[in-house]
Amino acid sequence: MTDLIKVKNSGIVTLPRIIDDRDGALCIMNSLQEIPFEIKRVYYINNLDPKSSLRGKHAHRKLRQVIFCINGCFTLTLDDGKTQQEILMREDNVGIILDPMLWHTMKDFSSGCVLLIAASDYYNEADYIRDYDEFIKLAGGGL
Repeated sequence: MTDLIKVKNSGIVTLPRIIDDRDGALCIMNSLQEIPFEIKRVYYINNLDPKSSLRGKHAHRKLRQVIFCINGCFTLTLDDGKTQQEILMREDNVGIILDPMLWHTMKDFSSGCVLLIAASDYYNEADYIRDYDEFIKLAGGGL
């Protein structure tokens, strides 16, 4: 991945990738090692419509996540309230850290795209910030 992270509340995680020419590739994800927090939830997103799907569109108050594209590719947009950045996600062993107060959206999915997300806590609707104007106020920003 050639993109450098320009927004606050983010970073890059690179998982070990073991390649066996005959038997595929193995990527390894360990809590508190490659992933910089204790993993309490893992989920994946698939069956996306390449022409119309738009995911994310929110930020979190406390939740930390790392997002991977384990098949295909998509565009991840990050917004810390002052800076925005788009990242083409296409390497199965490279993830982007989504720390609290980072608005994120996912779009432009390739056919067969699969996203995998490791999260620091269980699902809690109260942790979500789904209104962009509220996010901007809380982030103290303004583009």
